[in-house]
Amino acid sequence: MYKTQMELAREGYVTEDVSIAAAEAGLDPEILRDRIAEGTAIVCRNNRRTSGKPLAVGKGIRTRVNANIGTSKDDTSIENELAKAKAAVAAGADAIMDLSTGGPIDEIRAAIIAETDICIGSVPLYQAACDTVVRKGKAIVDMSVDDIFDGIRKHLEDGVDFITVHCGVTRATLEKMDNEGRIMEVVSRGGSFTCAWMQHNNAENPLYEYFDRLLELVKPYDATLSLGDGFRPGCLADATDRAQIHELLTLGELTQRAWDAGIQVMIEGPGHVPLDQIKTNIQLQKRLCHGAPFYVLGPLVTDVAPGYDHISCAIGGAIAASAGADFLCYVTPSEHLCLPTIEDVHEGVMATRLAGHAADIVKGIPGAMEWDNKMSRARKNLDWEKQYELALDPDLARKRRGATAELAEAHGACTMCGEFCAYKMMDQRKEASKATACKSAQ
Repeated sequence: MYKTQMELAREGYVTEDVSIAAAEAGLDPEILRDRIAEGTAIVCRNNRRTSGKPLAVGKGIRTRVNANIGTSKDDTSIENELAKAKAAVAAGADAIMDLSTGGPIDEIRAAIIAETDICIGSVPLYQAACDTVVRKGKAIVDMSVDDIFDGIRKHLEDGVDFITVHCGVTRATLEKMDNEGRIMEVVSRGGSFTCAWMQHNNAENPLYEYFDRLLELVKPYDATLSLGDGFRPGCLADATDRAQIHELLTLGELTQRAWDAGIQVMIEGPGHVPLDQIKTNIQLQKRLCHGAPFYVLGPLVTDVAPGYDHISCAIGGAIAASAGADFLCYVTPSEHLCLPTIEDVHEGVMATRLAGHAADIVKGIPGAMEWDNKMSRARKNLDWEKQYELALDPDLARKRRGATAELAEAHGACTMCGEFCAYKMMDQRKEASKATACKSAQ
């Protein structure tokens, strides 16, 4: 009988995937094995995927960054999505989620998986919805239970490493949302599909009702279940309400059932959250879901920044990760407006990496503060090449300075302070102090 990474970890085995993931994360393999066994860390890799590298996510590991890409009916270009995937990898993303809902989605997913060796996620419910609408000519709400599970199987067979499944979207949670009221109701695409399906069919969410079937399906692939937040708040006013917390309670119960089956889990989180509620949200998730890795979208800290939502996301992401979130899903400048461009993907990854690194300093992740100290020394020494090398975005740093390099060369500093450079002033002070000390000694 096949044994999963979690089952082998509980038996004391350090697998090859665990060793590789631990080395990349700078962790002792035995420590990572212990955390996989208890569920506070995962090693994300579908065993059908021959080209993928295992990715460690969770307790004591550098905050990870995911980039969402994918087509819609309005833009079905495989070439564009491959370019975005490459841009995300080049910018330093740890994972990519393919959220395609338009065009040849099977071919797009296969191409993305073939083009990169980093972790790949997806939402198989989109597959089921597209197959139902496009190939069968039916409405989304006419999906059968088998259609939903067939979509999941297809993604697992293709080698997707983690799948988002909205198992916590239940009739009880939907009723709580309706009774309390929301401005934005359900903003999760998969969550809205599921709510509409439940109402149309007067039935419970199949991914909740037949959760054991889902576990049986996933186990042979050893893929990670990313338990989706279908009731995540889509605006500040809806944050931390009954529907969101009830879903989280359900996900905590399902986490235990998945662990009992030897299947790795991470939990997806909000959305849009006011600054003063972010830490509480993280603490609730960690308590209710037993320390399982937490994967958050943002959170965005304001609703009024279209075009700058990557900045809103980075602010919330830094606070969330410093409070214990393990995995940040980026937001691009195009969020709420349109599909992102290649440049948007780059900016989104960089902003979210910045947030993650700021949090890693607070969390005491080995090497995080050392990176900043090296940059500080390079700045003090006016060592521009070293600063470029250490920069989060070396190309941008070099480009910014390059525009004024000729003006700055005369004094070796930058055009902000020029000849009045504070570093140079302090160096001159030291030299003067040395000279005074020598004279005194004579």
